[in-house]
Amino acid sequence: MSEITAEEPRQSTADPTVLILAAMAAVMAALSVRILMLDNESTDFYYFLGPWYQYIANNGGFHALSGTGFSDYNVPYLYLMAALTYLPVAALTGIKCVSILFDLALAYYTFRIVSLRSPQQPWRALGAAVIVLFLPTVVTNSGWWGQADAIFTTFLVGGVYHILRDRPWWACSFFGIALAFKLQAVFLFPLLLVLVLARRIPWRSLLALPAVYVALDIPAVLLGSDPWQLLTVYARQPDTYKDLTLNAPSVYQFVSVPFEEQDAVRHAGVLVAGALVLVLIGLAVWAIHRAGGAAALKAGDGREAPAVREGRPELTDTGILLLAAVFAIAVPFLLPSMHERYFYVADVISVIIAFQLPRRLWYVPVLVQLSSFGSYLKFIAPSVSPYLSMPAHGALMLLALIAVLRATIGEFRRSWTPGDLEPATGAAALTA
Repeated sequence: MSEITAEEPRQSTADPTVLILAAMAAVMAALSVRILMLDNESTDFYYFLGPWYQYIANNGGFHALSGTGFSDYNVPYLYLMAALTYLPVAALTGIKCVSILFDLALAYYTFRIVSLRSPQQPWRALGAAVIVLFLPTVVTNSGWWGQADAIFTTFLVGGVYHILRDRPWWACSFFGIALAFKLQAVFLFPLLLVLVLARRIPWRSLLALPAVYVALDIPAVLLGSDPWQLLTVYARQPDTYKDLTLNAPSVYQFVSVPFEEQDAVRHAGVLVAGALVLVLIGLAVWAIHRAGGAAALKAGDGREAPAVREGRPELTDTGILLLAAVFAIAVPFLLPSMHERYFYVADVISVIIAFQLPRRLWYVPVLVQLSSFGSYLKFIAPSVSPYLSMPAHGALMLLALIAVLRATIGEFRRSWTPGDLEPATGAAALTA
């Protein structure tokens, strides 16, 4: 059985038919909202997505991928775009519909994760999924903007779900697919490193990451694409933008330097961000191992606690989700040259942790949305731009990060107390 608090009933009173009808109504409402935005053509579509689609359509659909120099995206997304050229649908509508479909998949995995904590409360899980579907950033990203952030985030959140179910190979495969779609998937990769060092997942399962990434490039190679160009597509992206922040509510909203010095600050910022993330990883691993020691002490009769006997320190589902939230917020907050959309993963995971710890973290998704969507408005609604304070948005994101860090520390401290440990989690808990 997954983590269930004493407050949660063990028997569900939900009528499955009513639940399904409610889910269908929510989906229809979410689609209706997005349909109203389908005609909007963003500058990103005008300058990038639209011309890429037209190039593919004019050069034989999938055969156009014999060379990918026309785009700075990796080929998995271009496969989807090439498939659209064979359908009787306008480019703008098709591109947005692909992202909208992944909005639904994202809500599905949100439902599955929240269900692990409250298996007898399906309405609670449905509520989390509906909130994700209607988050202003999620609605705007696909319906108005036509961006692909829902695609890679779906695979990241799906990967977290498989981690919670103790399916490391599936989890790493999902993370690999996410990386193949967008470089920003790396924001959550520190979580994998923590789990490997904590022996929650085996080292060898990480082999699925490069295997999946390379496998997704094979169709393009067979069509004639240069393998080296495919493998190094992300290496050519970091120098595209020189600004310290591109409307992102990051720490660089509080940094002001002359333009000619921004390159030096950017390079230093990457090093500092990397060092701080490594510190977070080290502290997390230390805390997990300390919790494992406390679990062993708890036995009292000389036997090890179950999680330690299985060869890994104690780590709850809540701890994993909190660590995911920490990295989803901290990495883009600390890195330079971030866009406003780069907190998309944090937008979704903040909702999940709010349902995991509702009394302590109910306000975190509110802070994240105020910060993240407020930054969106800088781009999508220029008329309100003069009324927006980007440092204020950065401060809101910092408050969200502090709140999640405090909750994470509290979760591990609770595990350090031998008499206050939570029951086993993951697949072992589900079969208990």
